[in-house]
Amino acid sequence: MAAENGDHVVELVVHDTQPSPSPSPPPSSEAEIIPLLNPVQKPKINIFTISYPRTKTREQVTRLPESETSLVTQFILWVWSGSRYSGLLCTAISSIIYFVMEVLSDVFSAQSIPLLETAFTRCTIVTILSYFWLRKSGHSIFGQTHVRKLLVSRALMGYLSLMSYVYCIQRLPLSQAIVLSFTTQIMASIAARIILNEKLKIADIGGLACSFFGVLFIFRQILTNQGSLVKAGEANNTYLSGSHHIYVVLVGLFSSITGGISYCLIRAGAKASDQPVVTVFSFGILASSAAGICTFSFEDFVLPDLHSFLLMLVLGVLAFFAEVFLARGLQLEKTTKAANVQYILAALSQLWSISSSRIAPSFGRLVGCLLILISVCCTMYIGPDKEME
Repeated sequence: MAAENGDHVVELVVHDTQPSPSPSPPPSSEAEIIPLLNPVQKPKINIFTISYPRTKTREQVTRLPESETSLVTQFILWVWSGSRYSGLLCTAISSIIYFVMEVLSDVFSAQSIPLLETAFTRCTIVTILSYFWLRKSGHSIFGQTHVRKLLVSRALMGYLSLMSYVYCIQRLPLSQAIVLSFTTQIMASIAARIILNEKLKIADIGGLACSFFGVLFIFRQILTNQGSLVKAGEANNTYLSGSHHIYVVLVGLFSSITGGISYCLIRAGAKASDQPVVTVFSFGILASSAAGICTFSFEDFVLPDLHSFLLMLVLGVLAFFAEVFLARGLQLEKTTKAANVQYILAALSQLWSISSSRIAPSFGRLVGCLLILISVCCTMYIGPDKEME
């Protein structure tokens, strides 16, 4: 037994214990591999979340435009992100959307719908879409407590401006109502100086003056013709409906003043809540309910056909995006500069009417469009640089 134990000791202990260090290196090699594997497994998370996406995002920037329309989405995200030009570009996109709405209304002629019913439908769509936007983004629907007074004031001013404009456009010639509506930008700049203490620079005042003179050049011939009719005692009573002309003009100026104050409240509310859609929702919920009451109280409800209903639906969706981009632009940019960019709508409308042979080109219209385009381009080129200073 001792010999056997000795044999076992000699064969197993002596020869196995010394070779056993030789298998022990493999564990040591495994121990050396394990630390190498652990860092490799940890960076898998980092590579997946940080390093690897960097390489993929660069590939996606080049590949996605080929498979999807990501150039448009990337441009919109860049415009919305809050870069130096975001405020002006958001305001320009808002005006372009309003121009597209005007083109769609002209091209796809539909059933005649009363203005209050149209405003009610559009405000209802804006309210519903802004509600889902806020719910999806996780923001409070009615905003934070310290912002609610601003939102209520913005909704009230916006509603008064809308209703007075509807009243004005029903009783004045369309050109006069449009010229009065474009004084809203001037009122907004004055209100921003008083309410928000924004500085009015010479370039800002010059840009607004140039754009408004462009509007006057565009509608100069129409306004002079209508003025001669009024002097001759042939005023169009169908527009005035028995109301005094000066009274209706004052209502139009009231619409511009309340609209200008509403711009300032949009800017203040969007900056305070850090969510411009909240201002859109607050306006929509008041305007839709009040416009609905006025529609069923003062007008006969017209049931639209399918074509008219689809057109109203599309225009309502476009109006929502136009309001959202306008609120975002006012949130990021000075009120004066954002208001001046809005004049591009008048130039685009005139150029579209001339190109579609709806109106004859004239020297005044072309000069007016040129003045507006020069003013807007100078504002977009010079404005952000001076703001960065």
